[in-house]
Amino acid sequence: MTGVAVVCAVMLVTTGVLCLVRIVRGPSMLDRTVAADVFVAACLSAVGLEAAVTGETDTAPVLLALALVGFLGSVSIARYAAHDAETPGPHLADGADPDRDHDPDPRQEETR
Repeated sequence: MTGVAVVCAVMLVTTGVLCLVRIVRGPSMLDRTVAADVFVAACLSAVGLEAAVTGETDTAPVLLALALVGFLGSVSIARYAAHDAETPGPHLADGADPDRDHDPDPRQEETR
């Protein structure tokens, strides 16, 4: 069991370091968000591994709190990114209607 725990710990530490590198280097906000989610998952796994090795169940509230923080962080970033996507960009600055189909069907004729 100790050998398996050591291998798992090494893999989790490697995952954490790679995630921290991705968080620092980016390049986009969504890349950083995914790296942060994976980092939180690695932290959850590390706490779960510690609980499995020691046989303690006192870390269950810590696991729950970390999972909640990770979930709320992901949802808030997703809402922020979705809100940014809804704001008009430079392609709508000239007054174009975003609801209008910009590639009209040639079979339909406009009647006036």
